[in-house]
Amino acid sequence: MTRDLKALLASDRTTVGTWSQIAAPEMVDLIGLNGFQFTIIDCQHGFFGIETAENLARAADANAIAYAVRVSENDPVQIMKALDAGIRHVVVPNVGSADEARQAVAATRFGPYGLRGACPCCRSGGHFIRNWTDYVAAEEARVGAIALVESAEGHRNIREICSVEGLAALMCGPFDLSVSMGLAGNWRDARVTSAVSDIVDCALAADIAVMMPVFSPDAGECLELIDNWKARGVSSFVLGSDKILVATAFSSWTKAIEV
Repeated sequence: MTRDLKALLASDRTTVGTWSQIAAPEMVDLIGLNGFQFTIIDCQHGFFGIETAENLARAADANAIAYAVRVSENDPVQIMKALDAGIRHVVVPNVGSADEARQAVAATRFGPYGLRGACPCCRSGGHFIRNWTDYVAAEEARVGAIALVESAEGHRNIREICSVEGLAALMCGPFDLSVSMGLAGNWRDARVTSAVSDIVDCALAADIAVMMPVFSPDAGECLELIDNWKARGVSSFVLGSDKILVATAFSSWTKAIEV
């Protein structure tokens, strides 16, 4: 049985996932077979669309790991397509205001309460939904929007964003945040780490689960960062990406044999 991302986020136990940016189901197999509990299928920075994401989701199902998809923008149509494909959680990039957070949540809900388009023939409902009322109730319970806050604007508005009802979780984007702050990708800068701390504190105070990206290719630094965030109440971590992890493994081998 596939792990449920909502249950993982609600748990106090440490959960670890990564980003899927390589358009290969075999890579998702490897993620699942080697102990990761979830992956985030990246339609924003990965060079593929929802058709490929659906097959990566099937690989995640086959390996019993949880998953979400990062859509390329806060667009109700993109969010609807991901949910209709049976991908129950969407990571919505660059959420900078409460209105944008509300739009993301509304895109996961059917009318009259939201913006999600209704169709009785989609993968999320077994391709033919015979009881629409039961299906809607099930979808309301299992799908969710994860707000990715990754800009100076989002940091300024974080309290208002965290006041929006219905967010499944909140993610920080330290790298993009550093660029937005004029710090050229230096996510280790004290000003960035201070802003990320503000974002985390606001989310946890609002009882919103936090998913924390940990980018360093150095395992020791990753463990230190994870320990620091765990001490502050974060339990869900997104480690590197498939590209970072593969590149690091390749590099370790070529260095070891002095290529």
